[in-house]
Amino acid sequence: MFPAPLTLLAFGLIALGMVLTPGPNMIYIISRSITQGPRAGLISLGGVALGFLVYMLCAALGITALVMAVPYAYSALKFAGAGYLLWLAWQALKPGGQSPFVVKDLPVDRPRKLFAMGLLTSLLNPKVAVLYLSLLPQFIDPHRGHILGQSLSLGAEQIGISLSVNAMIAMAAGSIAAFLAARPTWARAQRWLMGCVLGGLAVRMAVDRAR
Repeated sequence: MFPAPLTLLAFGLIALGMVLTPGPNMIYIISRSITQGPRAGLISLGGVALGFLVYMLCAALGITALVMAVPYAYSALKFAGAGYLLWLAWQALKPGGQSPFVVKDLPVDRPRKLFAMGLLTSLLNPKVAVLYLSLLPQFIDPHRGHILGQSLSLGAEQIGISLSVNAMIAMAAGSIAAFLAARPTWARAQRWLMGCVLGGLAVRMAVDRAR
């Protein structure tokens, strides 16, 4: 039995809100799209998607539940993730900070490295870990049966939404960068918005109690 339609809708809206929040995956994809073009961004996105798939399968099979069952392991993940998000927020808000859409002089990487770095960025992204470890289980209804099927359905929905949004960002990163470069006020507002959102997520993650 698959999740109820309203459950899929609610989870989809939350997944959309999370993917629209700037994070390590988005920043890496944008930087590669601007430096090497949309094709490099899409290759990097492929690695990110594989990282999502790894987390989804682990959560669906119950492996990650072992981590969540250990209070110290959960606390370590929570505070490490919050610290990482605070660092990203500071990078955006500090004097001289830059928007992720600012063109940077990065070395040109081969497709294999682009894919591998996308995968590594995804696997080390605390937002992805928290999504699958604590958020997804809340949308599973044991009374509908087929827990594995529900988990896979919700995970597939999240991956589909994330891939769609990030693919559009990868294709349009160059145009967005040019738009912001010609409008410093917009670039500054986007940078402050990103920093405040990341800081808010960090505080919320740090004060959130273990489930």
